[in-house]
Amino acid sequence: MNHYFATCPRGLESLLAEDMTAAGGKNVVAVAGGVSGQGTLEAAYRINLESRIATRLLWRQAQGGYRNEADVYRLAHEVDWSRLFSVDRSIRVYVTAIRSPLKSIEFITLKVKDAVCDRFRADTGRRPSVNTRNPEVRIHLFLTDSQATLYLDTSGEPLYLRGHKLAKVGAPLKENLAAGILRLSGWQPGTPLLDPMCGSGTFLLEAAQMALDDAPGLSRDAGEFGFEQLKSFDAGLWRKLQIEAAERRREANALPIFGSDLDADAVARARQNLAGAGLDDLVTLERADLLTRAAPTESGVMVTNPPYGERLGSEDELAAFYPALGDALKQHFAGWRCWFLSADTRLPKLVRLQTLRKIPLFNGPLECRLYGFDIVAGSHRKESAT
Repeated sequence: MNHYFATCPRGLESLLAEDMTAAGGKNVVAVAGGVSGQGTLEAAYRINLESRIATRLLWRQAQGGYRNEADVYRLAHEVDWSRLFSVDRSIRVYVTAIRSPLKSIEFITLKVKDAVCDRFRADTGRRPSVNTRNPEVRIHLFLTDSQATLYLDTSGEPLYLRGHKLAKVGAPLKENLAAGILRLSGWQPGTPLLDPMCGSGTFLLEAAQMALDDAPGLSRDAGEFGFEQLKSFDAGLWRKLQIEAAERRREANALPIFGSDLDADAVARARQNLAGAGLDDLVTLERADLLTRAAPTESGVMVTNPPYGERLGSEDELAAFYPALGDALKQHFAGWRCWFLSADTRLPKLVRLQTLRKIPLFNGPLECRLYGFDIVAGSHRKESAT
């Protein structure tokens, strides 16, 4: 059994633990920013192919205590790298440190690169080339205050890059965060879904692919996964898993998934992205203002990432927008469960709706909350005593 660590947006660790367990992982433990576990190569392939939550899956190669750069160099030099990948593969080293006493990330990155190359030269007489832009093999070092851990990256490019986002808007939502929010909302395929501030259409893309059981890893070309560059790569097993995933994909003529945006350019970009994924005929998209638009069905789930201070709008504009949003929801969306991702902690108070749930999440480095509201006609606010 191999030891793995899968990373994800903070706040989605429990969902990623479910994904790793479903893929066949054992002794799965959620920690801040990811999930550790054990598994076979097949489990690693399945996580890369099927998890909508993972950012990348790292395969542990060495772990030990350290006090200085020389200790980390020795740890990296002791790994038999030529057993893992060919000297003809290009490499890059990435370093993440939390409370590390080492003064320079750049210097320890160089030391690990030197250790890998020195070990290759001792074993094969040659050293791999370094490619900082598009490496074939990514080596990750994670440092705590006293422990150093070395990993091989099995994913390559981050797994949230599905290959469908041809046209982007400002402050885009990463695909794995959108997929996690959809799962946290309780939305299930077949239930009407609306994103009324859809931007480039990330929620719509993820929901449609979830409804079709379309494994996200199927969109990648041959050779794009990190594990395909390693000597352990089992091409027959990988092809078998790809075929099984492709055969599970459902067919549909239309889905009860709806998107809109006040910005005509955003609607055009969302439409372009849906078309690039072959989903434009399945999702209903229009230009509309959430404050005036009608609900597309009597009940359903609304999930959206509304504008807030980090994206646009002055404090005064947002303070006026939120009460109008609450009124629009009560007027047009009674019977709906609505979810808003926001870094603006004033949102639940100013929309004047009773919060069903409040889930901490991180959109990159930005701390946010996912606020859930059950919408009923009229005010859902508890009147304060007079």
